[in-house]
Amino acid sequence: MKIIELEPGDPRLEGDLLPVLLELRPHLTPALFREAYARGHAQGLRFTAAYDDEGRCVGAAGWRLVHNTSSISKLYVDDLVTASAVRSTGVGHALIAHLEGHARAAGCHELNLDSGTQRTGAHRFYLRERFDIAAFHFVRPLTDPR
Repeated sequence: MKIIELEPGDPRLEGDLLPVLLELRPHLTPALFREAYARGHAQGLRFTAAYDDEGRCVGAAGWRLVHNTSSISKLYVDDLVTASAVRSTGVGHALIAHLEGHARAAGCHELNLDSGTQRTGAHRFYLRERFDIAAFHFVRPLTDPR
């Protein structure tokens, strides 16, 4: 497996990563994805892709470094998804290990993420990966982002 960072403008973002990301974020269109990444990149959003030995994108992670008063410095994972055809083959584990390396290199105190309450399979995976359930995440919708 090969794990690489994809910069804005890289054609692999839409050609390779977006089809995998759509399994987690089906509301995204190519235009909405480009807009979100353009705006998010200015706030530190980055995308990492995992490729199998045949050169297919099989995993995607969107993440950023965050500095705040609660954790001081953390790597926050916005998106983490493994292509459904290859789940439970180590892709998610490899992406988390890769992101942990970024976090440690940046001096972060935490690696964290949110996961929808309906994603029980993902929760089992995160618990196996030694994540703790440390908070509730509250949302007040204001507008439809689409």
